[in-house]
Amino acid sequence: MIKYLRRMWQIRTGRVETPFDGGVPFWMISLIAHLVLILLIAKLIVPGITDRSLLNLSGETEPLEVIENEEVIPDLEFEDMLADDSGAIGEADAALEDAELAMAMVDIETDALEEDLDLDFSDDGLLATGIEGMADGTEAFAEIATKGNAGTAVAAASGAVDRISAEILQSLESNKTLVVWLFDQSGSLLEQRTQIMNRLDKVYLDLEASGLLGERDQAQLENQRLLTDIIAFGNSVKPMLKQPTPDYAIASKAIGKIKLDTTGVERVMEAVIEAANKYKWMHKIDSETRQRKRNVRFIIVSDEAGDDGDRTDAAVKICRTNKLPVYVIGVPAPFGRQQTDVKWVDPDPNFDQTPQVAKVNQGPESLMPERLQLDLTGDVGDLEMIDSGFGPFNLTRLCYETGGIYFAVHPNRRSSRGVRWNEVSNYSAFLRHFFDSETMKAYRPDYVSRDAYQSALRESTLRSSLVRAAAFTSAGTLAAPTLRFPKFDEAQFVNSVSRAQRDAAIIEPRLNQLFEILKSGEAARPQEASLRWQAGFDLAIGQALSAKVRAETYNMMLAMVKTRMKFDPPRDKDKRQNNTWLLRPADTVTTGSRSEKMANKAKTYLQRVVTQHPGTPWAMIAKRELEIPIGWTWRQTYTTPPEQRQPRRRNPSDGNPDPDRRMQPKRPPPNL
Repeated sequence: MIKYLRRMWQIRTGRVETPFDGGVPFWMISLIAHLVLILLIAKLIVPGITDRSLLNLSGETEPLEVIENEEVIPDLEFEDMLADDSGAIGEADAALEDAELAMAMVDIETDALEEDLDLDFSDDGLLATGIEGMADGTEAFAEIATKGNAGTAVAAASGAVDRISAEILQSLESNKTLVVWLFDQSGSLLEQRTQIMNRLDKVYLDLEASGLLGERDQAQLENQRLLTDIIAFGNSVKPMLKQPTPDYAIASKAIGKIKLDTTGVERVMEAVIEAANKYKWMHKIDSETRQRKRNVRFIIVSDEAGDDGDRTDAAVKICRTNKLPVYVIGVPAPFGRQQTDVKWVDPDPNFDQTPQVAKVNQGPESLMPERLQLDLTGDVGDLEMIDSGFGPFNLTRLCYETGGIYFAVHPNRRSSRGVRWNEVSNYSAFLRHFFDSETMKAYRPDYVSRDAYQSALRESTLRSSLVRAAAFTSAGTLAAPTLRFPKFDEAQFVNSVSRAQRDAAIIEPRLNQLFEILKSGEAARPQEASLRWQAGFDLAIGQALSAKVRAETYNMMLAMVKTRMKFDPPRDKDKRQNNTWLLRPADTVTTGSRSEKMANKAKTYLQRVVTQHPGTPWAMIAKRELEIPIGWTWRQTYTTPPEQRQPRRRNPSDGNPDPDRRMQPKRPPPNL
């Protein structure tokens, strides 16, 4: 009995520890014994019901019809029908809802199966459940704590489709399968959607050739081995088929009819929740066969992070509760940033085909940004977009929590050097650098709920200080300092230097505040075990210290040039006298020992990132930071005074375009 209670507790809660571990209290044994005694007495006193009949008030018996539990799937004929423009599912959907109600009756019997479950522990210590006597790998059981793959990097969507086709094939080998494709309706996905359609034609032909699809001329949907449904989502969720179809030609036609959504809103989690509610009954375990009535797989195709992240917990819950794996063919998230610059070309050839920049939400890879937005020196920035090694947080968490896979697709991933704008494929994000997915596995973000994430921040001053510092810098990028000071006359020169000093006076307190935020987490650094948080904190405090020293010494150097410094006389009397001061980075800090000590401390933090976290975004940024000197030095040069500058010669063709040349109209990118 105690063993049974432990087993039931672990199955219901997913926790290994139970209230029944260790010694059993005497009162519990007494309670169980008394309950058994009461049941025996009740059985002797209450008349039994025999011969499968019911006793009524008159004492007459009436036979009770026994209904055997069977697999309840609506008896639906399939035909070439696409959903209407209103998005209504129609009569077939009503039949599915009726079947779900009927399945609720069948589901009562599944509770009895839990007595036959054996508890087992996987190699990573996670509790799993299985049914006695069944072969390994059957769909009759599912892991309570299954985790998926947080990041698989591919250079083309076709590679992701091939991997997913293998998952579908494996599912078909064990059971009938429903594949639900959920497509983003944004304009930036037009080209990728076409590539996927072309690839899916081959995938479904290969599946048919494998012989796993069974007879294709069967009249009822429930007998078809593979069913496909298509759902589109943008600002709303729109089913593209009135019912799942075994004919991929119908599904392909539905994909081709997905319309562009120009609202810029992507309700991806809402689409997942609706699909899960619609098809969860199919994925339940049948009480007789002890197998799922049909395996269900959700595959999302999107190049954005989505705009309903607040619904992620609900999507994760319904998919995990019903053991519904979610796969995503998506994009890599930019490291520590929300938006990327996407290379957009007007899909209509009647308009200007010059590539334009479109801002698209594709990140960040973590629940909250964990990277500072901070210029290095003002003219060499750290703000460029680079690969994070993972997909957008919410979608990747959905895959990870449900046992699916997130495929991060980018055509420039094969590049072993920095990517230039002219090398970026159309409708792709401008990410300059990419990182090995195997290396990045050790730096996986914390795929947890917002409450759990906030709890972890409260427990660690290091983590909370890093997140607060990232939020502090995102409130506004620190202004780039002025580095060139022409001296055409004394008053003009003093004014320009004074303006730069005022700008520095604004920057310095903010940098001091940034450093103090990070300094509050410094004491917790030795206790931090996560490689991701180690790298993130060391890089941030190294950057903050470097920026602080640069700002302080910048102000000191301005005071020096305004009051004491003179231009060197020309070595040759025929050469012009220099009239401009240039402030340039220098390896040495000449403004005092305090600044020098802080500079050395910054280098120590940054060098630790490079040494301990090679091949990661943190190491790349730290290495670039170390290559730029922290100190400053003055250089002299010459600038032509405004009154001596010659006007630019006008090209005769300027303003006189070829009358035979027809200019295409240009329109800005839509909301993506």
